[in-house]
Amino acid sequence: MRAMGYSEFGGAEDVLNPHMLPTPDPAPGEVLVELRCSGVNPSDVKARAGARPGVPKPPFPLIIPHSDGAGIVVKTGEGVDESRIGRRVWIWNGQWQRAFGTCATHICLPAPQVVDMPEDVQFETGAQLGIPGLTAAHAVFAAGPVAGKRVLINGAAGTVGYLATQLAVWGGAHVVATARGTGIERVKDAGAHHVMAYSSDELATQIRETGGPIDHVVEVEFGVNADLISDVIAENGSICAYGSARNMRPVIPFYPLMFKAVTLHIALIYLLQPDLRNAAITRLHKALACDALSVPVAQIYDLSRAASAHDSVMAGARHGGILVACA
Repeated sequence: MRAMGYSEFGGAEDVLNPHMLPTPDPAPGEVLVELRCSGVNPSDVKARAGARPGVPKPPFPLIIPHSDGAGIVVKTGEGVDESRIGRRVWIWNGQWQRAFGTCATHICLPAPQVVDMPEDVQFETGAQLGIPGLTAAHAVFAAGPVAGKRVLINGAAGTVGYLATQLAVWGGAHVVATARGTGIERVKDAGAHHVMAYSSDELATQIRETGGPIDHVVEVEFGVNADLISDVIAENGSICAYGSARNMRPVIPFYPLMFKAVTLHIALIYLLQPDLRNAAITRLHKALACDALSVPVAQIYDLSRAASAHDSVMAGARHGGILVACA
């Protein structure tokens, strides 16, 4: 099989190189997927750059990056029904705690990590359902159904925030969102009922003026926005935070949150429990079947140009996913 991989940390063009490797055989309980698309996420780029705290060198001699992808099952291991051969599938946790991810023509994974795609879903969409899709679906519904609730989505123009906005609207929520620049119109197009600039000095007031306190918050920058949330959230409200990159050691306004009995969920999608993951998968598939979820693509790169795909993710300010074409 063809793959792009690295053996040391560094810039994408410096360390991400082509490799020809034996196509693996699925072990018992596994399936072999011939990949069509590989999704590139910020976590993949940070891992390759060596930006994860406490990880001084790559944990394996050769790493094929990327956890997300979509393709076709071409072989099954012992104990897996052969009827899965030929199925169109998407993948989660492809490179989580493993050396070989989806930036290749093939991948072997345990059968439960390979999800049958709904009939009308394209490979390009499936390759973004792992980290962005599951994070959005879990973050929106972490505290239960949102029908009739007021949901705040901060950073809603980002990949996860954009999907979360659509899922919250589909779930029946009244969606208040924050974004910046051209992202504001993009989030409005996704269905948010109110969108405002997150840089506004009057943001808390503006949020409250949309109809009162917030029942549930989907948060990309918890450390930066903790005070804002404590100001606008309702009693017995909930927060699902999936990031805090700009302040990784936040000071939490504990008493303002405590005296509203707020519940804080911290999401790491790689470690989502099976029942919660299955619920998120079901919601994604249902929303797609209803045409309630659009998963845009910003750019697709050939496998040999995976380094350029990493650079595009690093550059940010994109309106859609960055993919690698594997076939």
